[in-house]
Amino acid sequence: QVQLVESGGGLVQAGGSLRLSCAASGRTASTYNMGWFRQAPGKEREFVAAIRWSADDPDYTDSVKGRFTISRDNAKNTVYLQMNNLKPEDTGVYYCAADPLVSHSDNWDYWGQGTQVTVSS
Repeated sequence: QVQLVESGGGLVQAGGSLRLSCAASGRTASTYNMGWFRQAPGKEREFVAAIRWSADDPDYTDSVKGRFTISRDNAKNTVYLQMNNLKPEDTGVYYCAADPLVSHSDNWDYWGQGTQVTVSS
């Protein structure tokens, strides 16, 4: 079992920055690949970024490349999502996820409760 708790969401103006954190607990949390997904109102949950347990080969959806950075600190069992140059279309609930495999589909094994990110224009 892996438990995930997100934090760091909030309200920011377009062009601003936020850093999301996801604290993982569980005996094997540091061996899981970690990902971030988001869900805008009225839309399906979509993949944002993922990072492997070894912290190499990060993966991003095209719309956030060059603006978002995913990283992890296995000593702290925490994964981060640094979001810069935020746009109104980045608004949504951001979810942290963990799984043995990296996939852009939302069939990951473990999920956090989500944190709201709102970007005003």
